[in-house]
Amino acid sequence: MPQTPFYYYDLDLLNSTLNALQAALRPDDPFCVHYAFKACYNADVSRTIAARGFGADCVSEGEVARLLELGFPAEKLVFAGVGKTDAAIDLGLQAGIGAFNVENLQELDVISQRATALGKTARVALRINPGVDAHTHEKITTGLPENKFGIALEDTLLAIRRAHELPGVEFIGLHFHIGSQVLDASLFAPLCDVINALQHDIEQAGFAMSYINVGGGLGIDYENPAGNPIPDFGIYFNVFRQGLELRPGQQVHFELGRSIVGQCGTLFSRVLFVKEGKEKKFVILDAGFTDLVRVAMYGAYHHIENLSARTGEAVEHYDVAGPICESSDVFATDRLLPHTQRGDLFAIRSAGAYGHVMASTYNYRTLPQEFVGNGPMNF
Repeated sequence: MPQTPFYYYDLDLLNSTLNALQAALRPDDPFCVHYAFKACYNADVSRTIAARGFGADCVSEGEVARLLELGFPAEKLVFAGVGKTDAAIDLGLQAGIGAFNVENLQELDVISQRATALGKTARVALRINPGVDAHTHEKITTGLPENKFGIALEDTLLAIRRAHELPGVEFIGLHFHIGSQVLDASLFAPLCDVINALQHDIEQAGFAMSYINVGGGLGIDYENPAGNPIPDFGIYFNVFRQGLELRPGQQVHFELGRSIVGQCGTLFSRVLFVKEGKEKKFVILDAGFTDLVRVAMYGAYHHIENLSARTGEAVEHYDVAGPICESSDVFATDRLLPHTQRGDLFAIRSAGAYGHVMASTYNYRTLPQEFVGNGPMNF
């Protein structure tokens, strides 16, 4: 077995998830799905998604370059991000990506300048902050006025007029994103209402658009990954089928990440020590927040299993912590687990999204290795 801690990705589950995603898309849907690459960079995972014909959503120069290496067609790349560098913009222009999701008016000007200098035309979608509350964690909410993302809703027509005035820019439509880990698909309905109202105002002003990007945000079941390994993509897409008042020729683009790859990844770790504290017991793992930072950063929940548990062992309350010299390096508090011993193998589930991609070398630790296979890992 590999040295712990390490990540393992179940490609069978990934393919089952992709099958469910494609089955939820109807032949007459004007829908295009892009994989939010920032969720998981693993090459085998990414190539599996690319082979299905999906596009990708990227947020940096490095992501654009890597996605092209992994086989995603340039014309299916959409480039978001509030801080695109000139080099990143140039790379996107030279590669011929499908769209820049533009976050502010100054960025629009810079894209125009770079495109003109290179003799290119940039297809741009203006990212609008819709003022829609996703009712998710404050650190992954993106659609409220206090968030750094997007152009203010009331400035939409101003930005569209500006895009039409600038050389080297082709205005194609609008982009939105309200937040991540949204478990109630009905929360996307208010976004549809905002888009419909904007469409009316845009047409009244004499403009048209062919592109509507509603972002992603569909969540996964972190508490019961075995019982709900695949999200209900059908309910999610139905919200937009029923809620959006589309015009002929318009396409709706989605940027799904966590819902595609979240459940196929597991972080495996060994127990270094079981510490008997004065008030509680601590399981000290060899994995820490350098390997999976979501709990420390967001207070996130992950299902944790002791794979070495002996039959008939009584369950006990433990705090599950890592070895990092920070008090926030804790994966769970008062978690009920079978009696645990030094050397036991633990599995931290639902770690396929925002796990390895956010790993660090803090405390001079090495990055965890990644492995893939077909089906659950056998020990």
